[in-house]
Amino acid sequence: MSSEAKAREAICKLGAKLATRGLCPGTSGNISVKIADGWLMTPTNSSLGELDPAQLSKLDSNGKHVAGDPPTKEALLHRSVYDVRPKDGAIVHLHCTHAVAISCLDPSCHHNKETTLPPITPYFVMRVGKLPLIPYFRPGDKALALEIAKHAHGHAAVLLANHGPVVSGKELDSAMYAVEELEETAKLMLSLYGHKIRTLTESQIQELKETFGAVW
Repeated sequence: MSSEAKAREAICKLGAKLATRGLCPGTSGNISVKIADGWLMTPTNSSLGELDPAQLSKLDSNGKHVAGDPPTKEALLHRSVYDVRPKDGAIVHLHCTHAVAISCLDPSCHHNKETTLPPITPYFVMRVGKLPLIPYFRPGDKALALEIAKHAHGHAAVLLANHGPVVSGKELDSAMYAVEELEETAKLMLSLYGHKIRTLTESQIQELKETFGAVW
């Protein structure tokens, strides 16, 4: 099996897994993977739980659609992240319930201007890092892609206001694990809302950086 065929199978397998876990309702969310001569992306208006490897959208290295069904309307969003994170090979964008709920809160409810979610678990610090909020733009807006590019250079994950998270990784598995960790942290945060929260200290975060290379 060629590397492209393997990537197609991996995207469909991940889409089914995310759908089973209830993280991509309806036809929401999209996935992309960098390949040797461009990118593979999930098609527009497709259910991540019902993807066909042969129908995935293929874009060439210039971003031109060359094969498969028309790509997600968020194709520019994906490309803007790849442009500033050239070492990353995969992106997962979801409309998962708890992360979207956090994105709909008034900014005064967020941890601070640098991150919407606080460092409440070591795994959030290690797998996700600081999660900046991107202002609201309509889905597919070129301005959204430009705004994301401003933040993605220093952050593997961002949260789109009233929309959902975008997470990139070296490969598909790392992006998947990070977005799942993000969603669980958002769920924890909403469960803790209204209570005093004990966050990790700066020294504890520093220890995670030194020991595990945490991205915080």
